[in-house]
Amino acid sequence: MENVINRRPLFNPDGDIDVRNRRMINFNTTNMNDFNNLKYDWCSDWYRQAMNNFWVPEEINMNQDKSDYPKLSKPERTAYDKVLSFLVFLDSLQSANLPNISSYVTANEVNLCLSIQTFQECIHSQSYSYMIDTICNPDERNEIIYQWKDDEHLLKRNKFIGDLYNEFLEKQDKQTFLRVCIANYILEGVYFYSGFMFFYNLARNGKMPGSAQEIRYINRDENTHLWLFREILLELQKEEPELFTEENNQMIRDMIDEGVRQEIEWGQYVIGNQLPGLNERMVEDYIKYLGNMRCQGLGLGVLYEGYEDEPENMAWVSEYSNANMVKTDFFEARSTAYAKITAIEDDL
Repeated sequence: MENVINRRPLFNPDGDIDVRNRRMINFNTTNMNDFNNLKYDWCSDWYRQAMNNFWVPEEINMNQDKSDYPKLSKPERTAYDKVLSFLVFLDSLQSANLPNISSYVTANEVNLCLSIQTFQECIHSQSYSYMIDTICNPDERNEIIYQWKDDEHLLKRNKFIGDLYNEFLEKQDKQTFLRVCIANYILEGVYFYSGFMFFYNLARNGKMPGSAQEIRYINRDENTHLWLFREILLELQKEEPELFTEENNQMIRDMIDEGVRQEIEWGQYVIGNQLPGLNERMVEDYIKYLGNMRCQGLGLGVLYEGYEDEPENMAWVSEYSNANMVKTDFFEARSTAYAKITAIEDDL
């Protein structure tokens, strides 16, 4: 297998304009954005949905959160701070790394989607800052944001994805491109979810409704990001079948398994058994279910026997994830209704 991957040119007057020849990587692209000539038709729907999902963090009322936060129990407040620190890091890393991936994607309609995703990750980072700035003073703010520097569990979490992203920076080839795409898929499809469920659990207990609503909007965006990278990987399976050997498929399964293992370990550490409505067993059952969904989404079968169905005691997560309470195919990341921010009401 030729393992070479070429950077996308910026100005290329000798590029190929035949859409039939377009490929996800290593295509001789003109780098022109032509919305009327797409090879990957699914990009059109994705683009429109992402544009319709636009929202502004400051439009969400955080007044109750400001009064709720000092009243949280010590386990709740500790979890809130640690989960926010983790989420700030993830979205900051995403906004920095997505342009690295895009530099080697030679399908312009896909790059348009990646550009929107990068913008949305910046909005997510802004929303976390807004949440933190609302509930605490500047000194506490910095302690929350940079907890990953001092908390060995949190640093370990960040290192797994961070090292995979750095690997592609240090060596660009098809193999490392595949691995960085899988790392992104794990981040979007596994890493966020114990954090999301924590905020939804607070909301169903009548606490921190503004934070939960911010997370709902972020969750909706992350669903589309997950779907985008799944489609990129499925297109690569068609166009670069030599990349998906039995050995590499097992590598992907192992990577997802490691992501699940770390998410369970982290979720149990930060959530534990002291929060009303959520415990370590629920975290493990739910994250293993997600791991199965992510693996099956790439056609790689089931990782965890007995965890194929959504745990009954976690059905509330998908209900709370709906930013505007419209029907959403949550785990397949396909929204069945588009809604602008002006049409969304805070129903918590």
